[in-house]
Order: sequence, then C-alpha cells, then structure tokens
Amino acid sequence: MNCFLRAVHELGHNDLRKFVFCSGIGCSAWIPSPYFEADSIHTTHGRSIPVAIGVKLMRPDLNVVVFGGDGDLAGIGLSHLVHAARRNMDITVVMVNNMIYGMTGGQVAPTTPLGVKTTTTPYGNFDPPIDTTRLIATAGANYAARWTTMHFKQLKQAMKTAVTTNGFAFIEAVSPCPTTFGRRIGLKDAAEMLQWLKQNSLPLEQADKMTEKELENKIIVGKFAHRKRYTFTDYLHEALKEAEKTAKEN
Repeated sequence: MNCFLRAVHELGHNDLRKFVFCSGIGCSAWIPSPYFEADSIHTTHGRSIPVAIGVKLMRPDLNVVVFGGDGDLAGIGLSHLVHAARRNMDITVVMVNNMIYGMTGGQVAPTTPLGVKTTTTPYGNFDPPIDTTRLIATAGANYAARWTTMHFKQLKQAMKTAVTTNGFAFIEAVSPCPTTFGRRIGLKDAAEMLQWLKQNSLPLEQADKMTEKELENKIIVGKFAHRKRYTFTDYLHEALKEAEKTAKEN
C-alpha cells in the first residue's frame, strides 16, 4: 500500500480520482477498500480481473488496478489472470503473495514452498509452487515483475512502470504473513520474517545461472518482461473503425 501510494504521488497524481480499484476476497483484497479514498469494487473470490476488464472497456480513460492475494489470483482466479495477460488487457494487477491462504485458516496455496506444513498439508507441502510472474510474462503481459516488501525502492519503481504501461502489467509483491506462515516455518516475529525474505531472494540474472535444485524455495526477484505489444483495446478500436467503415459503405 505504501509503495503504491508513493508511486502514484510521484507520477503526479494528487488524488485517486483517475483510478478504479477491483479486488476479490482475502487479506490483500482489503488494500484498496476501505483504505483508499477512491472508487473500488469488492468482488467474489477470484473474480476481480473480469470485473476490472469490464470497467476498463466502459471507461478506458481510467487507470484500472486490481489488488489480490496469491490464493485469490494464482489459485481460484488463475484462469482469468492468464487469459487477461494473453489478451494483453490494459489493466494493472498487483498480487500480494504471502505464500499461504492467510485469512481463511492457513491452507496450502499454489505458491506455498515445498515442505511447508499447513492446515491442509500437515506432513509438508509436496506440490511445487507456481512461478506466477514467469507464467504471466510467458502468457504475453507487456510488463511483469516480482519484488519483496524488503525491496521497497524497486517495488515502488515497478508500480510506477506498471501504472504507466499500455497493456497488461503484473507485479508480484512477496509479503510477510508472520502469524499464519512465518510461525509455521519457525520464525518468531515479523522482523525475522522480513529478514527471511531478504536472505532467500535472488536477482533474476543470478538465478538464470543456477540449477533447479539450487533455486528450490528461493524468491527470484526482478523484471521478467517489459515490451510493447498491441493491447486488446488497440485491436478492439481497429475492429470498431473497420465495422463503422463497412456500415457506411453499405
């Protein structure tokens, strides 16, 4: 929340009247509502992205931003996330990844590291975690980046880039959940978990030279994609112009 508000302010926005925020269910979905003085829509679990797409198509003049957790976006709403990236929809999505279903009881999430005990994996998680940022970059997003909350300056700069990017922009913000996740991996408090995030983070350039085994349960941070592709809106407006031209000729 701190990074995003500072990023928007540094971009010259004195308020949030040019923004609309969409979010689903979960602790991270509470970021824009009630904390932002802005228009926001709280949707059902995993369904914030299609709602955001609807808003953007009706109000292309607004910056449409989605906030959600890893369970909300990479679990229940993963298909919406992937296809929005594939279509290069002109929205920004911020996924706050605390690596667990934090608010609903500590169940395993698609981002939970291997071996971690949760309420639904009492003998340890044996599902490899999904690399959400790399997936979204591959799917076709114009911008995709991952940083932890310990990388404050980088995360803030990534949010500035995301908001000003035409097309689909995705940021994964790896965030501490000391109560539900941290205690399960033997960390006493929030300070220890922040240090754990820092110690387990690796730059993308370094990770590309390491083996899969060496990267197990590491947090790879950096910019995964930044390019210019036609957006869904670009194609849509071209189709509308062609349709209008054909209608006049007929």
